[in-house]
Amino acid sequence: MPAERLLPSVEAEDLVKLAREIARDELAPLASGYEEEHRFPREQFRLLGRSGLLGLPYPEEWGGGALPYEVYLQVLEELATAWMTIGVGLSVHVMSCFALATHGTPAQRERWLPDMLGGELLGAYALSEPQAGSDAAALTCRAVLTGDKYVVNGVKAWITHGGEADFYTTMVRTSPDGGHGISCLLVDAATPGLSAAAPERKMGMTGSTTTQMLFEDAAVPADRLLGAEGEGLRIALSALSSGRLGIAACSVGLAQAALDEAVTYARGRSQFGRPVIEFQGMEFLLADMAAAVETARAMYLDAARRRDRGLPFTRQASIAKLMATDAAMKVTTDAVQVLGGAGYTRDFPVERYMREAKVPQIFEGTNQIQRMVIARELRKAT
Repeated sequence: MPAERLLPSVEAEDLVKLAREIARDELAPLASGYEEEHRFPREQFRLLGRSGLLGLPYPEEWGGGALPYEVYLQVLEELATAWMTIGVGLSVHVMSCFALATHGTPAQRERWLPDMLGGELLGAYALSEPQAGSDAAALTCRAVLTGDKYVVNGVKAWITHGGEADFYTTMVRTSPDGGHGISCLLVDAATPGLSAAAPERKMGMTGSTTTQMLFEDAAVPADRLLGAEGEGLRIALSALSSGRLGIAACSVGLAQAALDEAVTYARGRSQFGRPVIEFQGMEFLLADMAAAVETARAMYLDAARRRDRGLPFTRQASIAKLMATDAAMKVTTDAVQVLGGAGYTRDFPVERYMREAKVPQIFEGTNQIQRMVIARELRKAT
């Protein structure tokens, strides 16, 4: 059942309603088939772009929706309830636009943002490397300024939309000065010397392509540097704080889908002459699932409202990401339990939900990293 919404305006209500209709009519009927076939939903992202959903938190002057993050995240949740690949993909795209929107020059924004926010271009975020995941400052992908181009060599890993994206917001090393030597390049997918490795063979979200991206003397025009040299890590970490809220919202959507499926099944399944939802053991299990979903939703909305008001929200974003992704793992696992043997089959979607719930605990910073961020922010407060 759709989650009850407390939205700040009629415009926001209409937008979330539109997202719910697209999710129900255009996305949900395709999700299981696309995931089973490992098929990337490029046309569905174009649909979101034509519907005005790819640039919701960005300014109208560049083609965005200029809406509060609180509203954007609730749209994400609606989409993820229908199809996790789409929700996460939208979150990644919005995060991929962050560096240009916040650190690009007016000329750079005018040149690239309208197509990025309008759906013509789909983005990817290239920070991690095979030996630099949680330790982002250890990245080694090297960019050397030669004339009017950066020549890039190295490997990026775990890239959502790898091989499918039209641009890659890429963190590269431009000097040996540790975290201060990292810069941000907006790399066109057609850049000679840039290629995608074979897609990773994943346990879930198989409609979302994840690959390594290989840079072999890839020449990137110098005018694609976002911000100044050396600002890349700061840009990346700032983007991640907002991106973690996107993953939290998607995780709540996934958990809501699992809860809905469990409740529907428990109402319709009878044992000992009455629906199983009437047994206390089942009631308590479903009640705990509902409590987890609504608590996680409250967490991400609280952090988003802080962001919208210009208040610090890094700690709250990490708390929301931690709580929501752990809740999604627990709720989807419990949904399989509610359905019993049926839940372990592919005749019902809860087994897919359970597989999809694992990776949000890992990307955008593992949940162990979130605990480190929270603790670091607490130390600052004292």
